[in-house]
Amino acid sequence: MVRLLLIAHAPLATAFRAVAAHAFPDTPVEAIDVAPGDDPRDIEAQARRHLGGANPVATLVLTDVFGATPANVAQRLADAGRVRVLAGLNVPMLWRALNYATLPLDEAAARAVAGGAQGVMSVALPRPQNQTISPAHDADQQHHHQQRADHAGQFTA
Repeated sequence: MVRLLLIAHAPLATAFRAVAAHAFPDTPVEAIDVAPGDDPRDIEAQARRHLGGANPVATLVLTDVFGATPANVAQRLADAGRVRVLAGLNVPMLWRALNYATLPLDEAAARAVAGGAQGVMSVALPRPQNQTISPAHDADQQHHHQQRADHAGQFTA
């Protein structure tokens, strides 16, 4: 069984843990919130305790933003075969990781990445600005014609 450890900017890790518990109430997820001013060495020590010390169990570490402090700390935890680190945490990634936590670590990580990527999509396009939508069966069939002013200032269709 793959364990999950979330390391993210405060309060995201805790919030994502709550989202995980909402959908998977029986699956434990550890969370470490990184606040502004936290010493990265302290965060790393805390994370290593969550991992189980010198011999961590298979753990998937999910972090929010690649290159930021939480991800930099998480990256130092990576250990081939025992700890995999993924950045870009979103809910589809988290739920996919939880769905496939019984798979070997590398497979669970691949499924989580796929879930995260597939969960990002454009859902709807906004209407163009200053445009109105006419009813489909408008009684005034002339609504689509442009009007123009004649020489006397009268508008015609």
